Amino acid sequence: MDCRQCATPLARPGDYCLVCHTANADAVVLELGDERATVTCLADGEVIGERTMTTTPEDGESDEKAVVQLRNFAGLVADEVRRKRPEEVYVTGDREVIGAVREQLHYEFFRVEGEDPVQRVVERQGEPALEVVDAAPAEKLGGSHSTLIGGREGQRVIQTVAGHPHVKKVIPGPIDAGGSSSPTGVRAKATRADANGNVRVLIRDGSSVQENRVVTTAGDRELGEHVRADLNEALREAGLQDDS
Repeated sequence: MDCRQCATPLARPGDYCLVCHTANADAVVLELGDERATVTCLADGEVIGERTMTTTPEDGESDEKAVVQLRNFAGLVADEVRRKRPEEVYVTGDREVIGAVREQLHYEFFRVEGEDPVQRVVERQGEPALEVVDAAPAEKLGGSHSTLIGGREGQRVIQTVAGHPHVKKVIPGPIDAGGSSSPTGVRAKATRADANGNVRVLIRDGSSVQENRVVTTAGDRELGEHVRADLNEALREAGLQDDS
C-alpha cells in the first residue's frame, strides 16, 4: 500500500507516513484473545489491512514468566497500533489482554460488541461522534444527595464512572436499605440507557442500594448503550462490577 497523500510505499497497510506525516488509517479494531490478537485497520469506512499476532504460553510456567509473556504479547499489539497512529481504537476480547495493551498505549479504548466487531465499527463510524467532557471527575458530581454508600469503594465507583470522557454529570440518589444483601462487598452496574442516552449506576453495599443518575453526551438510546458498555467494562476492570 502507498501513502494516500504522497504515494510513498508503506511497509504495512495503514502505516503512518513518516515522509509527509499523514495518517493512513482512521481507526483500528483490536480483537484480543489470550493466545491470538488481530489488528484491523480502517480508512474511509473500509478495511485496508489486517495483522494477526500469536503467543503460546508454556505449560506449568511460573507466574512471573506468565506476566512477562502477557506483557510481551501486549507489546506486539501496542507496537502495531503505534505504527498506524489512528484517530480511534476499538477493542473487544479477553479482559486481561485488553488491560495489558491499555497499559502500553495512550489511547482511549472504545468497546465494541457483536459477532463481527469490525463491521460494527464500520457502521459506527457513520454515526455522529460523541462530545468529550474534559473535566475532572470531582467536577462532574452534582445533585442534592452528597452521601455515597460503600465508603472508599463507593467513592472509587463514582470516580470510575465520572472519569469516562462521555459522562457529563453523576447525580447520586437516595440510599435504599431494603435490597437483597450482596456477599461480595461493594459492587456496581450501569443499567440500560434511556431514550436520551443517559444511564443509571446502581451501587450495592450489603443490603443497601444507591441509584446514581449518569448524564452522558449520547443523544439517544443506541449511543447511550455504547457508553453503558464502556462503563461496565471500566467497573469490571476495577473489580467493582455487579455481575448479577
